[in-house]
Amino acid sequence: MSDFIALPPRPRLAMDGSELRFPVRRIFCIGRNYADHAAEMGEKAEALFFMKPAEAVTQADVVPFPKATENLHHEVEMVVALGDGGKPVAAGIGIDLTRRDVQSRMKDRRAPWETAKAFEGSAPIGLLKAGPPPASGRITLRVNGEIRQDGDLSQMLLGLEDILDALGTNFEPGPGDLVFTGTPAGVSAVKPGDRIEAHIDGLPPLSLTFGE
Repeated sequence: MSDFIALPPRPRLAMDGSELRFPVRRIFCIGRNYADHAAEMGEKAEALFFMKPAEAVTQADVVPFPKATENLHHEVEMVVALGDGGKPVAAGIGIDLTRRDVQSRMKDRRAPWETAKAFEGSAPIGLLKAGPPPASGRITLRVNGEIRQDGDLSQMLLGLEDILDALGTNFEPGPGDLVFTGTPAGVSAVKPGDRIEAHIDGLPPLSLTFGE
């Protein structure tokens, strides 16, 4: 029996040094997982979860600048890819793009953040590297060559094991899920034409340019 409608194919992420692809099912994100970032946002340093749809993923070199915002922020993060049983099987660098002006309006109204966080192309991700994710290492982001974010994975309030334990109290993480693990301080606005270069020790670098 045929389906009533045809769905778009599931997004798949390229792997470092392999022809294999990682199929994306869900994207879990953790906010306020670095104390310095929580402080710069004027928030309590208390980790919280939110989600993005699979369609937020992109590995394009040129990422269209999103509509409906005049204050788009970058947030560099380690992204962990999960396999059977919700176990980490790979890691990469991701950027949680945030319509900060939209998010501020939602916070003022005590409304959900989806329109600020979950739009198409809001989760650029570099090549995934198979194997255990690093527990420490420098994490940086530059805009047009100028360093904006500079921290270490060891500064996370919740480490990966604790993140997955907390996630498991409300969901059943499994194959195809991605976990954004939080961002250090230094988030700031970008504009069309800006070039981003993100690095985490031991993982493939990520670079992209914002289109018009």
